[in-house]
Amino acid sequence: MQRCRRRASAFQRFRRDEGQVTIEFLGMTPLILVTLVLLWQFVLLGYTFTLAGNAADKAVRAATAAAPGEREAACEQAGRDDLPGAWSGEVSCSTGGGYVTADVHLRVPVLFPGALAFPFQVDGHAGAVEEDRD
Repeated sequence: MQRCRRRASAFQRFRRDEGQVTIEFLGMTPLILVTLVLLWQFVLLGYTFTLAGNAADKAVRAATAAAPGEREAACEQAGRDDLPGAWSGEVSCSTGGGYVTADVHLRVPVLFPGALAFPFQVDGHAGAVEEDRD
């Protein structure tokens, strides 16, 4: 008889705690979602830095290989070629003193590339010595 009471009381304790896990999960759900959104935003920020640096490198590489009168146009075109359409920004190139530089300024998207962007920019910069084309 005593064993049945112990079992019954253990079962009753289990029945009282039945929804506790559900309540705790529902309480933590907003925190979990905010954490995931922030992680995704940091991924987009890092990817934008990578895109800006890569675009600047490719722009300078194209400018150094182009003819002297066509360097700036080749630089800007090469800088824009590899950028995905969802990332808005500008590519500017300059030459002088035997040196070619490229600056890429990209806007960081908010959650979904192509929709909204933060008001600040990510900058990529690269430079190289002009090649002699004799």
